Amino acid sequence: MEPVVTVGQITHAIAGMLGEAFPHVVVRGQISNLRRPGSGHVYFSLKDDDAQLACAMWRSNAGRLRFQPEHGQEVVATGHIDVYPPRGSYQLIVRDLAPLGVGELHLRFEALKKQLHGEGLFAPERKQSLPLLPRRVAVVTSRSTAALQDLLRIARRRMPACWVTLFPARVQGQGAADEVAAALDLLPSVGEFDVVIVTRGGGSLEDLWAFNEEVVARAIARCPVPVVSAVGHEIDTTIADLVADARAATPSEAAELVFPDTEELVARVQDGRARLGRAVTDRIRREREHLHALERTHALARPADLLQRAAQDLDEWERRGADALSRRVATARDRLSRTAGHLSAVSPLAVLDRGYAIATRDGARAPLRDAASVTVGDSVDVRLARGRLRATVTDTVLGTESESEGSPS
Repeated sequence: MEPVVTVGQITHAIAGMLGEAFPHVVVRGQISNLRRPGSGHVYFSLKDDDAQLACAMWRSNAGRLRFQPEHGQEVVATGHIDVYPPRGSYQLIVRDLAPLGVGELHLRFEALKKQLHGEGLFAPERKQSLPLLPRRVAVVTSRSTAALQDLLRIARRRMPACWVTLFPARVQGQGAADEVAAALDLLPSVGEFDVVIVTRGGGSLEDLWAFNEEVVARAIARCPVPVVSAVGHEIDTTIADLVADARAATPSEAAELVFPDTEELVARVQDGRARLGRAVTDRIRREREHLHALERTHALARPADLLQRAAQDLDEWERRGADALSRRVATARDRLSRTAGHLSAVSPLAVLDRGYAIATRDGARAPLRDAASVTVGDSVDVRLARGRLRATVTDTVLGTESESEGSPS
């Protein structure tokens, strides 16, 4: 039989497939069936002449919208495809929504973002660290922007000894992106800077568009000095923010990020010095108490006793070593005696001593074991327990003594 699955199982399987196939999509269409329930979420459909697509925008993203969506409005939505299990229908989960005019810029933004991400310009490993105490800071912005005044005010208050150099550039309108890029490229030829801040105040997507241009992104990427991007407000994210070594939500936050509070640093140094002094004093006190305790110990009070005890221990170790050596020698001597007795018992000489003899053919080394191996007239050598005999065979008796007794052959 074919395997049976539940409705939930097939729905979740489809959801997984759609999520993998459409993790990021940008869709253009006309808003219809717009609903704004009390939860703060926004539900609508996007339609064109061929089809319609259900959409849901959660409250966290809907709260960042800079316009009020309307029925019939042409928009561009960015998000991912998901499935709503209770109805078994797929929908677009919208992260960002923009009117069509702005939406075209948004499409360009997403295309450049994807391209630069693929080149590794957003990778954390290529980003430089900001200096702790900068001496010279460059600022790329317009002379007339309020962001510059806010930044300078905070810099004077937090770190008045730091040198700030302005590289003026238009930050909005035609040609602004080229001027910002040119200012960044000019930095190395002017002098040595510890960090550069690229900044402007808030505005619409069109106002901030210079910082979404590729020429600015690549100028930030090749800048030898760490770059802090502080463009727009907290809800704004530009390509410059993504490429920069650090991002600040506002120009004021960039100033606080780059310029440490001198008074706070002095207070921290003084506090550290005081804590170090207390730690050193406490350590000296503990070591002095430890020294006094050692002075009161028996070993330091009467060092001669300590040496005498060590000498006594040495004598004891010598005695134990001599005893152990004597026991080892006695054991070895006993083992040797037993081995010698055993060897003596099995020695051929002991057999001869009991009245036996060893006969060999004259000139041979192997003992004679059979009378048939010699003939009458052969010379033999007979070894006794004490001495040797030279003999000539006059007769042979074959077989055992009981078989051939009295009947020589």
